Formats: sequence, structure tokens, C-alpha cells
Amino acid sequence: MSSSVEEDEGYDEPPVVSSMLWVRNLRRYIRSDAGLGSEAKMEHETRRILLNIFKEKYRKSAEAGIIPSFYKKKPEDGSISHTVQRLAKYRFLKKQSDVLLNADDLDTLWLCLRENCLIDETTGSVKVSYEDFCQIASLCTEQIGPKCRRFFSPSNFLKFEKDESGRITILSFYLYVMRTVSLTQARIDMSELDEDSDGFLQPYEMEAYIRGLIPNLAQLRDMPAEFIQMYCHIATHKFFFFCDPSRRGKAFIKKILLSNCLQELMELHQDSDGDAADAEQTENWFSLASAQRICDMFLDLDKDGNGTLSKEELQEYADATLTDIFIQRAFDEHVRHGKTVIGLAWEMDFESFLDFVLALENKDTPEGLTYLFKCLDLQGKGYLTAADIHILFRDVREKWVQVGNYELCTEDVRDEIWDMVKPVDPLRITLSDMLLCKQGGTIASMLIDVRGFWAHDNRENLLQEEGESIDIDADRL
Repeated sequence: MSSSVEEDEGYDEPPVVSSMLWVRNLRRYIRSDAGLGSEAKMEHETRRILLNIFKEKYRKSAEAGIIPSFYKKKPEDGSISHTVQRLAKYRFLKKQSDVLLNADDLDTLWLCLRENCLIDETTGSVKVSYEDFCQIASLCTEQIGPKCRRFFSPSNFLKFEKDESGRITILSFYLYVMRTVSLTQARIDMSELDEDSDGFLQPYEMEAYIRGLIPNLAQLRDMPAEFIQMYCHIATHKFFFFCDPSRRGKAFIKKILLSNCLQELMELHQDSDGDAADAEQTENWFSLASAQRICDMFLDLDKDGNGTLSKEELQEYADATLTDIFIQRAFDEHVRHGKTVIGLAWEMDFESFLDFVLALENKDTPEGLTYLFKCLDLQGKGYLTAADIHILFRDVREKWVQVGNYELCTEDVRDEIWDMVKPVDPLRITLSDMLLCKQGGTIASMLIDVRGFWAHDNRENLLQEEGESIDIDADRL
């Protein structure tokens, strides 16, 4: 049969150079009269073409030696291979979604745990032994189905802390199941939005994911419709600040799932009650109150209303406690792509402002400290010297004295910073040194913000006041 196909073609087939040529070969065969007779013949010819392709690839791999293929061109939009890829992805994600536990399944699981547990008389916590664990697994399998069986493996039981009798608390196990289901569902939802299926999300794809979450988040359901787009933009920016430190314009889905950002966003599932909850909302970047705070802050600083911030306008940030040299360095390092007018200096747009705020509000994180260290590194050498500390602290000292505080000795502050960091090289401080010392955020605050230096200088009094306030709250309870 294959010989008849070769005779009917009327031209020589080009050598197989790519695994996607089987699509063209199959099309040719379908168009020929030989392929219209039998479905079995069609299947046989398809297998023959694929086998030839495999043999050709194996031959080329053997000739190439041990050098592997490191690049594979993505299929073009609208092509058969692209359609097959999207269909395969849809079916795979649908299969993964079908085996997830839904809300009713989770309720059933919790009831089974509650009905087959033991109460620890000493601690009052509810626990189960491994024998009970296996019994609950059988009950859940009968009521929910085999999709819950994977949570009741021996390896999962060993993940949890056990008491002297070898029992685990049912709450910790149930929270583990809920978090696993939640992360798996998030992975499925993000993968559906990943258009090119490369495991990364671009900003507009992440915004679409957050937009789809808003109706399910209790604290965001009442968000004004006209603010949704701005909210999604602000929320997405934090994900990319922490999950895309190289600023490639795409974030790895696995890194998003494991980041604290997603956990912080999911906290909005819970309804907020009371003044304490309102304070927590303001601290949560993803809350509606926080997003509105960021927008109001930018609008208040933008005195001329041109949609960007000049250095003079940004100096009013945080009650003008930031030093002038830090503002200048922030523009030098992080506002190179802002808006400008011919003959005028760069101005900070809203995107750069979000980076600026995120860095200052997350100084103790590697991402925030990396942002700030670039501003502190005056010479761009990758390290700080004693001279850099003198220059940076000079503005802090001036602001400190202007408000009526006592005179500061720059050498004492420099020595204190060196004692806090304990750098590997005694003559220079690197970013790695600041990250390892676990006090990099405090040191950065001392060098860029007079309020940050005041907090460090009065840290003992602040700790004492904090302890007293905790005692008062405890007494009230």
C-alpha cells in the first residue's frame, strides 16, 4: 500500500526535518484517493508515517552525539498541532478538575473525621490514631469516592506531628487537605489562562485570574465595578514584584503558588468584623482598603495632575521623612523608563510608584532589600563602603537635627552598622551580607528614612510600650 501512495504523489517527498511534518504528510495522504477507502488503512498509514519520523529522529540523535535539543519552536496559531495541543491541555485540566474534592466532599470529610476521633483529655484537642485514620479512609471512600483516597496514604499521616501515642490532630490534617485542594484548583485555573502553555503567566493573564477570583472573595464582593480594573492591576503588580525579580514580564506559575502573595490574597475569603479586622485589611496589600490607599496616595502626591511624580513631589512621601539622596537614587536606578518631556527630567509613573511602595513596605524581604540596595550602592560597584555610609547618613543626620534631636556622630552609626552586618569582607558590605545578617531592612531604614533611624534609636522604649499594650489587652480579655 505504501508503494501505491508513493506512485500517486507524483513528486519526491522532502526529507523529514521536523516532528511536525507528519501533519503535512497525513494531509497529503488524506487528499489522495488511496486514503478514502478504509479507516483501518488510514490508521495503518498514520502509524507508518509516525514510525518513520521516530526512526529519522533517532538516527539524527545518534549522529549528533550527546548534544540534546534545547529549543523547540512553538506551533503557530491556527495550525493543527496548536489545536491538538490546546485540546489535549483542556482534556488534561478537565480530568484534574474532576478528581478534586468539592465543598460538599470537604464537609463530608470533616464529618467523618469528627465522628471517628478521640479527645485528648490533657490538651482537649481532637486526634486520630493510624488505625482510625485507615477506618476514616474507608468511610470517606464509600461516601465521597476514590478521589479522596490519595489523602489517606501512610506517607501523608507521617507528615504531621504526633503525640506520644502516635496520634495526629484532625484539624491539621483537614487544613492540609483544604490547602492542597485550593492550590490544585488555583494551578488548574492559572494553567487555563496560560495561553502558550509554557508554565508562566504574563501580567494580563494574572489580572484575568484575579478578576475571576473577586466574586468568590468575601471582602471584595462589594467592590465598585469601575475600580475592578485598577484593583487587578495593583494586585498583579505585587505578584510580579516578588515572583518576577528579573523583570522578564512573566512569572512562573509554581512560584506564584508557593509565594506568600497568593496566601495573602486568599485571606480575603473570610468576612471582616470589627476594628481589628479593618486594621488587618489595611495591612493586606490585596484588600480593597489598601488598593484605595495606594491610589489616594499617588493622587495626593501628584500636585500638577499629569499622571506622574517628579522628584519634588515624591519627596513628600511618608511626611517627607525620606532623604533627598535616596529619592535621587530611586530615580536613577528604577525610573529610567518613566515619562518625560523633552528637556525635562524623568518622572515616576504609577508602575514605578508601585515598585517604590512595595520595596519600602517590604524592606525585610530579599526582593524589597534588593530594590533598596541598588539605591544605596552609590557607585554601582555591588557593595557599600564606609564612605557610602557617610554620604547616605548625612541627609538623615540633617533631618534629625532639624527637628530638635540631639547631635549624632556619624562614625558611631557607621560602626554600629558594621557590627550589625558583620560583613565577610571587613571593608565592604554586599547585598549578601545584608541578607544574611537578617537586619538588612533595619539598616536600610536607618540610611534612607529619619523615621526609620528614630525607630531604631528608640527600639528599647518601643518594645517596652508594645509589651505594656499587650498586657493591657490581655487584662481586658
